[in-house]
Amino acid sequence: MGLPKDFLWGGATAANQCEGGYQEGGRGLANVDLMPLGKDRYLVGTGQKKMFEFDGQYVYPAQEAVDMYHHYKEDIALFAQMGFKTYRLSIAWTRIFPNGDEDLPNESGLAFYEDMFRECKKYGIEPLVTINHFDCPMHLIKTYGGWRSRRMIDFYVKLAKTLFERYKGLVRYWLTFNEINMILHFPFVAAGLYFEEGEDPTQVKITAVHHELIASSLVTKLAHEIDPENRIGCMMAAGSYYPETCAPEDYWKAIGDNRESYMFIDVQSWGYYPNYALKWVESRGAIIPFEKNDKKILRENTVDFISFSYYSSRVSSANPDKGKQTESNIFASVVNPYLKSSDWGWMIDPLGLRITMNELYDRYRKPLFIVENGLGARDTIEEDGSIQDDYRIKYLKEHIQAMIDAVEQDGVELMGYTTWGCIDLISNGTGEIEKRYGFIYVDRDNQGNGTFRRIPKKSFYWYKKVIESNGEDLSIES
Repeated sequence: MGLPKDFLWGGATAANQCEGGYQEGGRGLANVDLMPLGKDRYLVGTGQKKMFEFDGQYVYPAQEAVDMYHHYKEDIALFAQMGFKTYRLSIAWTRIFPNGDEDLPNESGLAFYEDMFRECKKYGIEPLVTINHFDCPMHLIKTYGGWRSRRMIDFYVKLAKTLFERYKGLVRYWLTFNEINMILHFPFVAAGLYFEEGEDPTQVKITAVHHELIASSLVTKLAHEIDPENRIGCMMAAGSYYPETCAPEDYWKAIGDNRESYMFIDVQSWGYYPNYALKWVESRGAIIPFEKNDKKILRENTVDFISFSYYSSRVSSANPDKGKQTESNIFASVVNPYLKSSDWGWMIDPLGLRITMNELYDRYRKPLFIVENGLGARDTIEEDGSIQDDYRIKYLKEHIQAMIDAVEQDGVELMGYTTWGCIDLISNGTGEIEKRYGFIYVDRDNQGNGTFRRIPKKSFYWYKKVIESNGEDLSIES
């Protein structure tokens, strides 16, 4: 039994949360660069506050992040030291097409990622590449309104075609859009959407996600044509909703909340909008902007596997006002009294990962890939220079065991597991770096101070042992 011998262990990052170098190598300005640290971050991310240029009153963490742009060889060597089989990273669209609509790509950006991929291959690490991880050129937002415009499909397909042709033989695992369901919750980040006065935000979001779904299908087709070895996945922010009580109203609310998470993955996996999704749109007075051949495009180009992030489960209530609310990866949830929470209030639920895996596999019957799972926590450097992050090891141990149980005992087909933030990086939700996820500490604080020095934590050596044993040794040494 156990995990498959070719199981893809590794870690995950996103360009905008780790690279920095936002003005180097011919790179253009992106929406994610303009996400400020502090209370206004949520307003900007949800499209309620317009921030199309830098404002001197704010700190913008993505400008430098953890400077992987200059440290990637050192970082990939550390990943190799842990024994990574795969490394999930994303492409910064504006490194390849600085404005997004150029005729020719930026060679400097293409060369940068080619060098990263070759560095991975040098150590036997398989790149898993997210084509679009919350990344949209500001020029396309200012000129076309982001993904509300159907023109975005062509620009995205051109980007993907450029990547598939340039990196053929170097990359064969691809994800089209990160957490596509996040459009409903963080639309400026997920789709470059800022809502003008008088607009119907729901209609704009539905239009944008339809355009992304068409683009995803066209790119899936293209990937298979350019290289039959390519495997293309979709990606969702997952975490099952539990009903708060056994009241039928709470159970029904949980079904609806879960469907809202599955909705777009249903389209990417099944090839059509299910009836409940059509009714969901209709009930909100909106329409799906179908054009000729859209249904055929969706039907004929479904994904090869289902990838997802999992940090915590969630709780649905038909009467949420009566219970305390928590935020879990931008998603609001009633607090679960049976679970402990992280420093940032996220419910810690290892069994919830097994539950989520079973629900996804029952639903889609396609291989799964856990591409984000981790604990954001405050780390302290001890007097001897070590970082004793036993809390992170405990979190990961319990989640990995739940993952193994889903494979061994439930028969779930799982391709791999990449922890989120294998190296410290910027939190998407808060913009903090002090909400640390990594096996590798980066000397950097929320205000942008620090040397960028890399320091392996205790979890670094623990995860190395986990990978070496293919998950059979999860023991924690005191």
